[in-house]
Amino acid sequence: MERYDQLRGEEYVEDWPRHSPQDLRRREATILAARLCMNAALTAPVAGGVPQIGAHIVYGQEELEKVAAKMEELAYVNVRWKTRFLNEAVMVRESDVILFLGNNRAHETPLDANCGLCGGPQGCAFLYTRRDSKDGLIDITDKRSATPIKGPLCGARVDDLGYSWASALWMAQTLMVDARPFMSVGLAGQKLGYCPKSAIVVGIPMATVSKNPYQDINIDYHLVNMEKMLDNTRKNFVCNRQTASGINFDYRTQSPKRKEE
Repeated sequence: MERYDQLRGEEYVEDWPRHSPQDLRRREATILAARLCMNAALTAPVAGGVPQIGAHIVYGQEELEKVAAKMEELAYVNVRWKTRFLNEAVMVRESDVILFLGNNRAHETPLDANCGLCGGPQGCAFLYTRRDSKDGLIDITDKRSATPIKGPLCGARVDDLGYSWASALWMAQTLMVDARPFMSVGLAGQKLGYCPKSAIVVGIPMATVSKNPYQDINIDYHLVNMEKMLDNTRKNFVCNRQTASGINFDYRTQSPKRKEE
């Protein structure tokens, strides 16, 4: 029975201040939820029943910052992305964990169902003739691309990715965890090497905090957010310390003189 005596203790949990021991205990539960969401994604129905979903779970202050910084870098690649990518980068910083989901077959082993979902004529000629192939096998070693996602991709496989991240979101909703899929997060994660075998990646930030990080944001959120406002308060507080009580005021020997009424 001695080993069961070790299962004792207590944990105090708060969601503030961020990255404190109390906050990290809360985040640990979100990471567990992300793993369950990953399992839900992997068991989602896919065409042909063959394994094709890749998953990557990313958490930690430095790791999330890398993803957010990459999103800010990509924001300036396309003017239409700018506001969206900058806002969503802040949401990543406010998250507990990111679940990346990708499809490993969309660019290499299409369904070959003559469905035309890839955007071309029926029969998979549209995809095969636009990629290097030999004996029906597509060569994916050339990673160069002038577009964010190197296509064409098998439309059926891309649809299967949709089933997977939808299953992950269903699990998150069941567990009462805030989560939202983002193309911007997935693209940044793909550029950083997450889900390395996948042709297309979706990023799902997840959080368990009092206010959903992915809804009701301020205009110019990359400037008007909690981190920026707290940092600005620190700046104002330090300036106030230096000026409000008078320069060279020594608290040990004197007190500010009050004006006599």
